[in-house]
Amino acid sequence: MKHIARKRFGQHFLTDTGVIDAIVRAIDPRPGQVMVEIGPGLAALTQPLVERLGRLRVIELDRDLAARLRGHGQLDVTEADVLTVDFSALPGAAPGALRVVGNLPYNISTPILFHLLAHVAVVQDQHFMLQKEVIDRMVAAPATADYGRLSVMLQWRYAMENVLFVPPGSFDPPPRVDSAVVRMAPLADPPRIDVAHFSALVQTAFSQRRKILRHTLGQWLEARNASGDFDLQRRAEEVAVSEYVSLALRTQA
Repeated sequence: MKHIARKRFGQHFLTDTGVIDAIVRAIDPRPGQVMVEIGPGLAALTQPLVERLGRLRVIELDRDLAARLRGHGQLDVTEADVLTVDFSALPGAAPGALRVVGNLPYNISTPILFHLLAHVAVVQDQHFMLQKEVIDRMVAAPATADYGRLSVMLQWRYAMENVLFVPPGSFDPPPRVDSAVVRMAPLADPPRIDVAHFSALVQTAFSQRRKILRHTLGQWLEARNASGDFDLQRRAEEVAVSEYVSLALRTQA
């Protein structure tokens, strides 16, 4: 029976074989590697991946699709909302061991990225299909329109690059937006930062983008009796990731 895409799960199934081949080449799976695919759907990407890996774990929320996937002898199926999955506790999840891939539902892609940030210690790399404008924000440089909270919160921990453009016609049903594939590699020696503190700092800085930081981050720093030579006469998007990291390290408890 043909599976009908479900809007509540944000389902758009990849069907373009040329795009699928290009994604698999970008991921470059090798036999024996520990890989997890988020949202395998109709297994368009799953099959070529598992043929190269030998075995693959998949996380699927749709119970009908999960039931189909269980019939595949080389798949380990976790039927769950990915936001509830403890990636650090998955079989084979040793430091730097997991390779995570997926065509992420556009409606919850950012929460998934932040959820995985909490498990980055066990991740080797991540390859995700996302809405192109989200990837543009992820990899954006300071002083550009796309640079924002998402850019800072991911760039402090990952080296990222946009590796492939994917047009709407590559899916069934076609989404109303362009897509792309991003590669995310955890940095080898990241700063020892209090992530909750860093997140609060960055969120405060970008809370009113059009105002200079004296009106937002300045008040946040004053409340913590934090002082220094940080230039508050700038807007949030003018501050480099490294400066936000340095400020967080100076002000965290």
